[in-house]
Amino acid sequence: MTTRQPAAEGDSFRRDAFPPGVDSAVTARAAESIELALLLHRCGESDQDAFAELYDRTSARVFGLVLRVLHDPGYAEETTQEVYLQIWRTAASFDADKGSAVTWLMTLAHRRAVDRVRAEQAHTQREVAYGIRVLGNEFDEVTEEVERRLEQQAVLEGLATLTETQREAISLAYYGGRTYAEVAHYLGVGLPTVKSRIRDGLTRLKRSLGVT
Repeated sequence: MTTRQPAAEGDSFRRDAFPPGVDSAVTARAAESIELALLLHRCGESDQDAFAELYDRTSARVFGLVLRVLHDPGYAEETTQEVYLQIWRTAASFDADKGSAVTWLMTLAHRRAVDRVRAEQAHTQREVAYGIRVLGNEFDEVTEEVERRLEQQAVLEGLATLTETQREAISLAYYGGRTYAEVAHYLGVGLPTVKSRIRDGLTRLKRSLGVT
């Protein structure tokens, strides 16, 4: 009986090493799994040629998986490159006894893609929070300015309801910064008269502004 010699480690796996009758698709997948495992082993020894071959043979599948997670070709390309950088750095940790090379590659790719999704979501949330803070401050400032102008307009409209003497006395005292005595002197009337005009004018102004 002729005995087949096993393929030397690092050599391309011979697909005719499988017994006759084994489905060709199964044979191809099994052979590829062994070949990729050998390439990963060589990558773990910093073999750049092995890494280039591994990339050529698997990058389309890795990119496809990442794209399904991210739904963005640009992000998918960036993440795929990150996956292969991770593969190059950690290939020595691959253990064929724990799973196939393809499973190991796809697990790394899926984790990296999910991490990218979470990072983008966190970034978006930070931008939204920042926008709310900034826009909120701007909104408060605008609101305060609008309210201030509305108040000014309301006061002006309220002053228009006063008599001329009341309006003049109040304007001199509150907008002109004069004391009651200075207003009385300026108008040439008695201090009690000025006080009365201002008191009656303020009472009417409060009613006009709805102040109780």
